Amino acid sequence: MESHAKFRLSRVGITGVKKPVTVRRNGRAVTLNVTLDLFVDLPAHQRGSHLSRNAEAINELVEQAVHNPAESLEGLAARLGRDLLVRHPYAQVAEVEAGADYFLERTNASGSRSLEPLKLLARAEALRRDAGEPEVRKMVGVKVVGMSACPCAMETARDLLAKEHRDPAIHKLLEKIPTITHNQRNTTTLLVEVSEGHAIEADDLIALVESSLSAPIIGLLKRGDEGALVVAAHKNPKFVEDVVRDILQKLLERYGDLPDDAHITVRSESEESIHRHNAVAERETTMGELRVPYPGT
Repeated sequence: MESHAKFRLSRVGITGVKKPVTVRRNGRAVTLNVTLDLFVDLPAHQRGSHLSRNAEAINELVEQAVHNPAESLEGLAARLGRDLLVRHPYAQVAEVEAGADYFLERTNASGSRSLEPLKLLARAEALRRDAGEPEVRKMVGVKVVGMSACPCAMETARDLLAKEHRDPAIHKLLEKIPTITHNQRNTTTLLVEVSEGHAIEADDLIALVESSLSAPIIGLLKRGDEGALVVAAHKNPKFVEDVVRDILQKLLERYGDLPDDAHITVRSESEESIHRHNAVAERETTMGELRVPYPGT
């Protein structure tokens, strides 16, 4: 039976479409295995959104990218957003989300090299205007898996060890070196809005996030490398709150030329090793808000 309910829908579309897409960065073409989600809004009078048009837009863009690569993953998402508004004349908003597997070479303490998997992210929103080209906002981002060491458990363990060993020499030693704590696998996502004339490299965002964790994680580790990585993490214990705040500070320092209305999203989640829950911290903000100094600083 046909529904007679008339309500506007914010997002109607298709998700999980996987395609190889060519982008050109720093003078070279790179093929990425991309997963795409595409949506448009649906007015109350429109029953269906002709979802096949989304798939057609993707297929045509993939063919074009072979001969005319997109300048970036977020640029590709922006192309699709504009195209969706052409193919769906009733829609006012088109949204595209893209994710791609990405690999960077890492060198561990002993000098061994390995390719480490990461995730590139991109989003684009195209908003129809009464006349002229649609307004398009795009974001570039990364998802990085690393390591965090709990500062709270470290402090508590230090106090317990100090009480257990009453030797003053041991007390002094405990004050100088990191003690035991529980480790967490941390996943942090960073998205930054980029406007025309502002280029942000994914490799830079990855480095920014990794430097804000207790330590990176590396697939290939010998015994000595494992020890060096654990020591490095324990010398740099972090709460998820610390991770998010450090990233926000480094964004201000690294991308101070971004406009005030550039949107920023940072989310950090640590998988707890001694609890049945995880720890999460997140901030959605703009560069303008970040530039406002905290009272008293």
